[in-house]
Amino acid sequence: MSKKYDVVILGGGTGGYVAAIRAAQLGKSVAIVERDKLGGTCLHRGCIPSKALLRSAEVYSHVKRGDEYGITVGGAAIDFTKVQSRKENVVEQLYKGVQFLMKKNKIDVFNGVGRIISPSIFSPQTGQISVELADGELELLIPDNLVIATGSRPRPLSGLEFDGKRILSSDDALLMEELPASILIVGGGVIGVEWASMLNDFGVQVTIIEYDERLVPKEDEDVSRELERLLKKRGVKVMTKAKLLADTAATGEHGVTVQVDHKGNVVDLQAEKMLVCVGRQANVERIGLDTTDVLIENGFIKVNDHMQTAESHIYAIGDVTGGLQLAHEASHEGITAIEHLAGLSPHPLQRHLIARCVYTRPETASVGWTEKQAKEQGFDVKTGKISFKAIGKALVYGEADGFVKVIADSKTNDILGVHMIGPHVTDYITEAALAQLLNATPWEVGSLIHPHPTLSEALGEAMLAVDGKAIGV
Repeated sequence: MSKKYDVVILGGGTGGYVAAIRAAQLGKSVAIVERDKLGGTCLHRGCIPSKALLRSAEVYSHVKRGDEYGITVGGAAIDFTKVQSRKENVVEQLYKGVQFLMKKNKIDVFNGVGRIISPSIFSPQTGQISVELADGELELLIPDNLVIATGSRPRPLSGLEFDGKRILSSDDALLMEELPASILIVGGGVIGVEWASMLNDFGVQVTIIEYDERLVPKEDEDVSRELERLLKKRGVKVMTKAKLLADTAATGEHGVTVQVDHKGNVVDLQAEKMLVCVGRQANVERIGLDTTDVLIENGFIKVNDHMQTAESHIYAIGDVTGGLQLAHEASHEGITAIEHLAGLSPHPLQRHLIARCVYTRPETASVGWTEKQAKEQGFDVKTGKISFKAIGKALVYGEADGFVKVIADSKTNDILGVHMIGPHVTDYITEAALAQLLNATPWEVGSLIHPHPTLSEALGEAMLAVDGKAIGV
């Protein structure tokens, strides 16, 4: 059977289903092809389940510190089965919500393996999708426009393959039935430090092995240093400038052993498990790209500012295109692609203005250029920084570590970047992102009356600090 659609979306993750809804809003006939579950990596193997686990770890850490708040709690213990159950319940509730949205917007969902096939008698245009359904039946979908949203998967370290038991990917770690006593985390990027923070709070002995000279190397250097300091203070062992010697890794009944070249010295390490977090690779294989003129560059689909590939009627969005590989970026790209193919004029994507969040304890959040990047681009920068120790709400919370840092252009007074590490900073980075989008100055944001006591006061004070006008310091 063959069916024609205005838009077919290959992949039902965050970018895919958001794109489908926007297309439906614009009156397009839409189909999604998803081989697994709607919601994709973010909902089932990434953002949501990991944050549910992080929340349980955070609650446990608060309970253990109850005495600091005048609350005596005896016999606190982790029931990891219930922790996992709560995570699954959160995911299931959101999954049902996505399914409802598909029905509400009259979007056809094909659960099966989709592959782009060559032009045929049904259509001379590339981009037709053959879908192998679960029962073995085939469906042919003929779209006017195709959106590729096939996402990404954890990238293994060369010579060190995932086994799901001792050497884990982040997908594997989410399925752990019990907590290990110790773990080696290879990679100190966003995923690695989030798992390090979570497992440390759960009482696991954690060692981070990072090849770069600092953790979260894409973030501002001040944030990296503070995050490393606070993780070490909590008992996490951090090894930067460290190269894992993959060929020395060995697994056995009691764990995994490996050697690491740490600043020129070879060190033997051992733990019950190893978690490898060295990035993600695009799902570009076996989807039929060879039948098109779509270009692959450094393992990712090459697109223009409108998310078009080398074939103008074929778009690609989300992790499969590289970028920051963030769910909210994928959603925005999905809307951009749909509005462009519909003949609208979507606002061009500015990746450096996409807020970036890390859900460690404390959290980090940033938008815009780091201080180093701003200087490299020739800006004459000025900065303001405010410690959360000067913020009343942070002291009330008992979470006063960290700071807000603002980077501005001395000549134009434009905000170039905002970088935060501290309590719940992911919840108010949006104010800084909006300020940059609207070309606000530090004085304008600082002049906004921030309610007291709130954590957002730190942002207002840091803006004022750029010109030496902060009140609380």
